[in-house]
Amino acid sequence: MLRTTKALSLCLCLLIGAASSQESPGEPPPLKYSVEIGESGDSGADTAIGAVSQLVQLREQAPTGPLGVINRARADQDRFLRALESEGYWGGTARVTIAGLPLDAPDLLERLERLALGDGSVPVVVSIDKGELYRIGSVSVRSVTPEGAAAAAAAAEGLALRVGDPARAEPVLTAERRLLDRLLAAGHPLATVAGRETVVNHDRRQMDVAWRLAPGPAARFAPPEVEGAERVSTRFLERYAAGRLADEPYSPDRLERARRGMLALGPFAAVRARAADRLDESGRLPTTFTVSERPRHAIGFSAAYETNFGPSVRTYWEHRNLFGGAQRLRVEAEVARIGTDGAISQMTYRGGVTYRDPGLFGRDLTLVANLFILRERLNAYDRDAIGGSVLFEQRLSERLFVQAGPTVDVGSSGPSDGSLTAYQIAGVTFGGRYDGTDSLLDPSRGWRLNGALTPSWSFSTDAPFAPLRATSSAYLDVLGDRRTIFAVRGTLGSLMGAQLGDVPRHIRFYAGGGGSVRGYDYQSIGPRDERNRPSGGASLLEASAELRQRVWGDIGAVAFVDAGTVGTGSAPDTSNLRVGAGFGLRYHTPIGPIRADIGVPLVKQRDSSNFGLYVGIGQAF
Repeated sequence: MLRTTKALSLCLCLLIGAASSQESPGEPPPLKYSVEIGESGDSGADTAIGAVSQLVQLREQAPTGPLGVINRARADQDRFLRALESEGYWGGTARVTIAGLPLDAPDLLERLERLALGDGSVPVVVSIDKGELYRIGSVSVRSVTPEGAAAAAAAAEGLALRVGDPARAEPVLTAERRLLDRLLAAGHPLATVAGRETVVNHDRRQMDVAWRLAPGPAARFAPPEVEGAERVSTRFLERYAAGRLADEPYSPDRLERARRGMLALGPFAAVRARAADRLDESGRLPTTFTVSERPRHAIGFSAAYETNFGPSVRTYWEHRNLFGGAQRLRVEAEVARIGTDGAISQMTYRGGVTYRDPGLFGRDLTLVANLFILRERLNAYDRDAIGGSVLFEQRLSERLFVQAGPTVDVGSSGPSDGSLTAYQIAGVTFGGRYDGTDSLLDPSRGWRLNGALTPSWSFSTDAPFAPLRATSSAYLDVLGDRRTIFAVRGTLGSLMGAQLGDVPRHIRFYAGGGGSVRGYDYQSIGPRDERNRPSGGASLLEASAELRQRVWGDIGAVAFVDAGTVGTGSAPDTSNLRVGAGFGLRYHTPIGPIRADIGVPLVKQRDSSNFGLYVGIGQAF
């Protein structure tokens, strides 16, 4: 028995050794091939065919053997037909040959295995015959229920898919999305496309399209719910959201505007809006906002520089949810003209506190209270003051705001020689702003308008006056790719109702500098006193044009022309027009571009610099 076991063990070892000495058949080597796709005569079809070809897409990144190439070609042949159909060629054909042989050749695999052993590249040729273009034969839209017939008919009006159009897939899908969007916008939150039938008639070379819609009932919003709030009052948020949605007709746009409005409150990093998939017992649509809070406190810092105004730095601290109702408290401080004239006494200091309380009385009404204290030492005037305002800001739409409220300004001001005169001013501000642009710091399209009129009374001179200032800007994306932007801006100012001498110097209008006419000294454009110091005017007119071009990656360049004038009367006067021009560089960051501009005056002024350098964050306007 022992001998038998030893003999069996010896035979097993010999069998294992013999098996291990034999080479297992390896995988066939990858087949090198090239692809040539013939043109169909329709650029859209050619693009679609090239986009779906795995023979092309996987040739370099996923090499495969002869059988893999054959399988790719067979799959591609079907994809090519689907691509032709998507462009309206429902009777087209596609033929693929490999090494001159059709895909159904019986010896194709054997031949490719031999060619894979060589160094050459096997040609794969695709021949396309697109055939005749099919067209839309009929379009019909109907409701699956009698109750939805009127809504379905309204959604189908003016549909951009007409009889005789090419029978392409994209317009059909676009029309379907438009039908659904129209139903949703008409207040049907549960609307669906119940079915789409497309019938291709090869004899007539036409495609008939028929949709079945399920509009569902029209509904209004139920009072929304809010989830995810930690420190912000959920009751406040639900009241705030209800003021925008509750009992309003359903609309996806209205829901999105409410979401963005809640995000704009400040305490949240993200806000998500979700509509229910069924109506409640009262026939209204429940909605839920899910919020994600960000840190309650924020600290920021910014800096800027002008050659003839000097460097300035600004810092702020902000509380984003002071009392649990998204109230914001912001404390700011700024130091400007640092090192100007080599004296600390000539620097400008500003400090302020701003309080914002949104959602007053359950409406889109915000209280904005501001208190400031400052010490200004400028070429045009010196000023020491304290003041503030209490404004009520009403949101009329997503982009339009108006505001009004009292303002107070108490202090002393005068020429920049230390001779300050006390003043006391009270007024009422009426203002508004509209922002139709696509970005706050780097707009590429749209326009903006903001302005303010402040009827005021000067107690020191017993004189009324009303400063008016309005600025508008527009932006054009020249090529539609946000790389070439043409931007223009205009500003109009008028000091109405008073003699110029009765109005303190800091209320008057000035021009020149980085935010005005680049190339000229800050506040240097306009009337001057007997000592050739800027004394300010009663009217202002400014205009700017910029061509902004992305050059490479995040680097951009700008060419600009600025013009401005300040007159002694309340109506603009162009007799003293000053023009500056220059160029600049931009480095685009996620929070906005960092800019550096150099401007030169085209009309020289006495005692003015020959150029100006301006550095800051954000576009010039």
